[in-house]
Parts: sequence; C-alpha cells; structure tokens
Amino acid sequence: MKIVILERNSVGTDVDVSCLEKFGEVICYPNTVAENTAERIKSADIVICNKAPMNEATMKDAPDIKLICLFATGYDNVDIPYCQSRGIRVANVVNYCTSMVAQHTLLLALALTEKLSHYDQYVKSGAYSAQERFSNFDIAFHDMENLTWGIVGMGTIGRRVAALAQMLGCRVIFYSASGQSTCTEYERVDFDALLAQSDVLSLHCPLSDRTRGLIGRDAFKKMKETAVLINVARGPVVDTQALYEALTGGEIAAAGLDVLEREPMAKDSPLRQIQDSTKLIVTPHMAWASVEARTRVVEETCKNIEAFLRGEERNTVG
Repeated sequence: MKIVILERNSVGTDVDVSCLEKFGEVICYPNTVAENTAERIKSADIVICNKAPMNEATMKDAPDIKLICLFATGYDNVDIPYCQSRGIRVANVVNYCTSMVAQHTLLLALALTEKLSHYDQYVKSGAYSAQERFSNFDIAFHDMENLTWGIVGMGTIGRRVAALAQMLGCRVIFYSASGQSTCTEYERVDFDALLAQSDVLSLHCPLSDRTRGLIGRDAFKKMKETAVLINVARGPVVDTQALYEALTGGEIAAAGLDVLEREPMAKDSPLRQIQDSTKLIVTPHMAWASVEARTRVVEETCKNIEAFLRGEERNTVG
C-alpha cells in the first residue's frame, strides 16, 4: 500500500504523522501546488491532501487510487462526481476544531468590540505612563450583554458560538442559508432581519452557490453602522471590495477575518490598506489550527483509513 501525503505541513511539523506508516509506504511532501499534483500521485493507492486539487486532470494517470483522505472537513478541492465514476472513496474529518473556531470567533469579536488593540498600544506607547489619572477610555466601548449576535450557519460550530454568546448575555438570532436548518434552540429570522438586527454577525456556513458573495454591497447597506462582522467560514462568502468600502465608508464599525477570498492574502488586496486594528483584524486561516485540533486531524485520518481497509464506511463519500 502506497500512501502519498501531498501537504504534510498543512497539519504542522510539530504534529506526528508516523501513525500512518502502519498502513504501508508513506511518501510525504511539505506542500503541493496544482502543477505538481498529477506527478506525485500517479502510483498512489491512498492520497492524503488538503488544498491540492483532486480531479480528472490530476488523477487520470493515477490508476491505483482507492481512497482520498482529507486533512480537512470541506470537499472544495475534490471532484466528487469524478471520484464516484472511478469508485474512489473520499473521507474527510469532522468536528475536530469546533471548540477552537468558536474560541477564535469570540476572541475576534471581543477584541474588536473593546478596541483592545488601541488600549494595548496606548500603554506600550508610553502615553499611559505619562498621564496623571489611573484610567483611560478615550475610545468608547460597550457591554456585550444585551447585544444581538447574529449567526449564518447554525451547524456544530454555529451552535457552539451561540452558546458562548448567550453566556455573555447576548440575544442570539440566526439565518439558515440553505433553508433546511433543524435548529429550534435559537430564534430564526430572515436575511434582512439578521442584517438589520445584528450587533455582531458571525459566519459559520459552508461555501455554496447560496452563500458565495452573501455579504456584499447590498448586505452592508442593511447592517448597523456599529456592527462587527466576523468571518471564520469561507473567504468568498464575503465580497472583499464591498467589505473594504463598508469599513472605509462607515457602513459597519469593524470586521474580523480568518478567511479570505484568496489565500494567502493577495498583495493587492484593498484590505491591506486598512492598518487600524480597531477596525479590521485579519488572521492567516488559523482559527482551526490549535495543536489539539491538528493532532485530531491526523488521528481521525488514521481511523478513516483503518475503517476503509476493513470495508467499513467512515466519513466517506464517493
């Protein structure tokens, strides 16, 4: 059995992947771009990947592939119909980073709401040491209690965020982009109501035709000028140019992003012009990446392979 890991570094070099060696020969590549994918997998039985494209163009000369394992949850980069036509199973990893993404969501919301970067810099600049009074609060901030926290995507992560928001005393509302949510614990509203009422709006939805560009110019015009947007879902859910215009034009107060339309961030992204961290915080797609979460990704991938070799279905499609 030949196993090819196309993006070994996607789980971090501090996380051990040696558990995969019990299944056969393991070939690791630190990272793989699209142009190199076909050559690297042509003799593989099992491919483990994250962002490398798995489609007819990359797989047509790889006749032995039986299983694709994702170091991820989303199937964005896998052509599932093509895999089905070849009888190739595709296994993902689910719920491995729920607590970490929820934690990062809360972190971004609190940092932006409390203008934390401003006050940290105020102290480090020496301004605090130079003043006479004991406190400083020159930029106003408010209690989270009694604010309305809106959510798009009330799945596992969305529900965890909702629970945390409630613990802070927020009213929680949500919008179901698919229209198929079974959640009854929180108030469900239509999209316009979500935009109009949310003081904090966090995105936890998958990328689909329904959600691509969901938060664009029209949406920003309907939001509160004091609203904070958090995107830890997928970058293309938010229109980058529209977000830039909304932030610089005062249509919303602030945004916290862990995902972008293009990753890594485009050198000419308009968001790079916003250096004020009370208005915009961008992190490099790291909300999922605690040591514990990355370790679970590898452990769950091993379990997926074990199940496949026993002829069992575990987290598989195809």
